[in-house]
Amino acid sequence: MRKILLAAAAVTCLALTGCNDNSGSVDSGNGPTAKQPSATASTGDPSASPAPGGAALALGTPARTVGAKTIGILEITPRTVVHTAKGGGATSKYGTFVIVTMLEKSLSANPADEETAASGGGWKWVGPDGRTTAAGNGNAGRIVLAGYDGHGPIQPGASQSRAQVFDLTPAQARGGSAVYTDGTKSPSRWAIPAQDAGPDVAAVRQRLTP
Repeated sequence: MRKILLAAAAVTCLALTGCNDNSGSVDSGNGPTAKQPSATASTGDPSASPAPGGAALALGTPARTVGAKTIGILEITPRTVVHTAKGGGATSKYGTFVIVTMLEKSLSANPADEETAASGGGWKWVGPDGRTTAAGNGNAGRIVLAGYDGHGPIQPGASQSRAQVFDLTPAQARGGSAVYTDGTKSPSRWAIPAQDAGPDVAAVRQRLTP
């Protein structure tokens, strides 16, 4: 299904911006069997809305997604997770910050960007009970990680390091998953360990120290 969606997005991208018509021909290996509706963003309580579907990938596994407004192909690789109650001068409102860093690359002939929550996409956390929480909730928006603060369209062939922060209850933070919904409203899901993991743990913790 994801291969079909990527191919369709590439055709749309070609018509709109002249990108390569072969940029969407590679299967990410993360295709849900049916298109899932986007979840409603949480307004604060980390158990406020139902979860989107999709098979979970392991931390460190890349997924090729369609860029915002179906323009371009964006490869997203969540690399590291850090769990902390405090960081960057902020204290978690619900008990635990879960910080997920990722490397994102533009794989097509024109710039690609993440879809936004305002457009029905972007990042959400899915807890063990299947409930979702939008990134940046609670006090999560107060954390800024230097070196992981990339934003805006990524130019063809370039990459950016980014981070998403979720403010969760301890129960929600134990063994959940991060879900990104792309420009076709199709989700990619990664299983996130309940403890620190990945190659950038030390770097992230250093940047969290006031």
